[in-house]
Amino acid sequence: MRILHTADWHVGKKLSRFDRMDDHAAVLEEIVQIADEEKVDLVVVAGDLFDRPFPPVDALKLTMETLRRLATKARPVVAIAGNHDSPELFELLAPLVVAWNIHLVGYIKRPAEGGVLDLRAGEQRVLVACFPFLREGKVVDFMQETDAWYGQYAERVALLCQAYNDHLEKHRDASTVTLMAAHFIVSGARLGGHGAQRGERLLHIGEAYTATEQAIPPGPQYVALGHVHAPQRVTGAAVPAEYAGSLLELDFGEAGEKKRVVLVDARPGLAATVTSREFTAGRRLVRARGTLEELAAREDLQQAFVDLTVRVDGPDDTLANRAREAFPHLVKVAPEYERAEAPELPLRQDMPWDKLYEAYFLEKHETTPSEELMAAFREIYEEVA
Repeated sequence: MRILHTADWHVGKKLSRFDRMDDHAAVLEEIVQIADEEKVDLVVVAGDLFDRPFPPVDALKLTMETLRRLATKARPVVAIAGNHDSPELFELLAPLVVAWNIHLVGYIKRPAEGGVLDLRAGEQRVLVACFPFLREGKVVDFMQETDAWYGQYAERVALLCQAYNDHLEKHRDASTVTLMAAHFIVSGARLGGHGAQRGERLLHIGEAYTATEQAIPPGPQYVALGHVHAPQRVTGAAVPAEYAGSLLELDFGEAGEKKRVVLVDARPGLAATVTSREFTAGRRLVRARGTLEELAAREDLQQAFVDLTVRVDGPDDTLANRAREAFPHLVKVAPEYERAEAPELPLRQDMPWDKLYEAYFLEKHETTPSEELMAAFREIYEEVA
């Protein structure tokens, strides 16, 4: 059996002022093409299909159309809710799309009550344990001491995984493939990072939401994980387990990451083998530093979303406008110049207005204003006064 594992679509997410629906549509089209080219028998989406619990209509339409195109009579699609998704929305849609062979799981459920799906993929029987995102509020009493939360969350994840594992072991046979789809973070997972914000929700990647590698059960032949956007293998797991990663570079902390889908070949009773295919669709994110002239000469920056650090001689009120004219997909621009340690000028009510402005400028820009700027300030002040 061949399985396509993907996760963290975040359809509907914007990048500053830029709508990225075209990028999402292009990369989701690529997933459909890969599924057909690779003759995939089962598709697993391990959470965060949407960027917010109640997505806009265009994001909902694109996502559901993609799931329907991925699903065939012989190829089921399994999708679980991540921390960005609404479990209620998943459960509302589930009975409406099951006829298309799409199986949505919003809540964590008992194995025999929808927590483990018993499906046919091609000619093969497959059991899929579904572990949507578990919010801490479902686990702990928030009146308890904070230091008790962490162990409780990890312990509950491990117990739930063990319950799914026991069910898989009990109900499998010699012709059954067993899988788990889960949306949680394993300690030691690499979040990447380039000194910039990442797409993962910080509230849900701290210690309180971390499980250990040992929580991943030994029974499934493969564990399809979501939540971490940097594609990677879970090195300490007892069975092959992978974070597929996000579809696109969602923030500049993800700039430069190669995005992919995971292809899994599984035979009953044997450990799965894993390969991947990188995406070619979608506009890239690039962070760059240099003078505006140097950056404008780079062809790779013209088509990418860019975060620029521009070397200038000093504060420059025209930089943002000039950079926006030079780069059609400019997201961020910041000046870089030598910031001298000027003497502190404490603010006092009796200070002349030009001295107040000089102190403000020094605090904001970490350099003293030029004589030309101060002359202009005094001229304007005199006109107003």
